[in-house]
Amino acid sequence: MNRDLIELYEPILRARSPELPLPPFTLSVEVFPPRTPEATVAFWQELGEMREVAPAFVSITCGAGGTGRDGTFPLALEVRRRLGLEVAAHLTCAGHSRAEVDALAEAYWQNGIRRLVALRGDPPRGSGPYRPRPDGYAYAVDLVRGLKAIAPFDISVAGYPETHPEAPDPEFDLDNVRRKVEAGASRVIGQYCFDTDRILRYRDALIARGVSVPFVPGIMPIHSFAQIARFSARCGAAIPDWLARMFEGVPEGSTLHTMLAASVVAEQVRRLVREGFRHFHVYALNRAAPTRAICRLLDLPAVREAAA
Repeated sequence: MNRDLIELYEPILRARSPELPLPPFTLSVEVFPPRTPEATVAFWQELGEMREVAPAFVSITCGAGGTGRDGTFPLALEVRRRLGLEVAAHLTCAGHSRAEVDALAEAYWQNGIRRLVALRGDPPRGSGPYRPRPDGYAYAVDLVRGLKAIAPFDISVAGYPETHPEAPDPEFDLDNVRRKVEAGASRVIGQYCFDTDRILRYRDALIARGVSVPFVPGIMPIHSFAQIARFSARCGAAIPDWLARMFEGVPEGSTLHTMLAASVVAEQVRRLVREGFRHFHVYALNRAAPTRAICRLLDLPAVREAAA
C-alpha cells in the first residue's frame, strides 16, 4: 500500500484502536417511502440489513405538501409489523387542515405508533412561498402543541446548526427551537452539518437558551459526494472547502471514494462521542451499507455482536 493510502486510512485505524475505546452510543436512521416496485424491493432488503446497527428508531419521511397519509402511514405500520423496529413517522402541517392532521395523528396512536417527527413541512413545488392555512397548524410549534393535546407522543423536532434557510437570523431560529421544546418536544434532531465545530457551538447555544432536551446531531453518510453537494446546495447545508478538496477528482464508486466517505463521517461521529453526544440521527437515504460501515469502523457493540 502506498504512503498516500496509508495516510488516508490512518483516521479509520485510529477510530478502531483498542487503546481509544469510545463510550457507548446509539443511532436512529431516517428513510423515505420508495416510489417504484423495484425501489420497494430494495427498500426492504436495505432496511433488513439496517437491523444490524440496532437503531433506536427508524424515522420515515413524507414528501412536500403531504402529511404522510399516502406513503408514510402505511409504511410505518408495515416496518413495525414486518421488522419489529421502533418507528417515528414524520408528520407535517403545510397545506393541510388541523382536522386532517389530527385525524392522522389519532390513527398513528391507535395503530401503536408512539413516536412522531413534527415538522412544518414545505408546500408543493411550484406553489410559491409557504403560507399557513387559516384552518391549519401554522408552524411546527403549533403542531407540537396540538399533537401533545391528542396523545402523549414522543415528539422530535428539527434544529439547524447552520440556521434554517427561511429564518431571519440565527437568534430567531434558536428561539423557535426553544419554543418547540416548550410546546412538548422530546428531542431536537439536527440537520446534517459537516462542520463539527459548528455542531458543538449550536449545542452550546441551545443549552444557553435553556433547551434541556437532547440535541441529536444529524449525520449524512457520503454515498455520492456529487449528489450530496447538490442536495446540500438546495437545503442550506454547507460543504466545507476541505471536504470539497478531499473528493476533488475522486471517481464515484471507486474504492478511494468509499474509503474517504467512511473515514470522514466516522471521524465526525468519533469526535462528537468524545464531546459527550450519545445519540446520532443518520440520514441513511435507504442505503444500509454506509451506516453499517460507520458503525463497524467505530466498533459499535450491536454491529460487532451481529457479525459474530
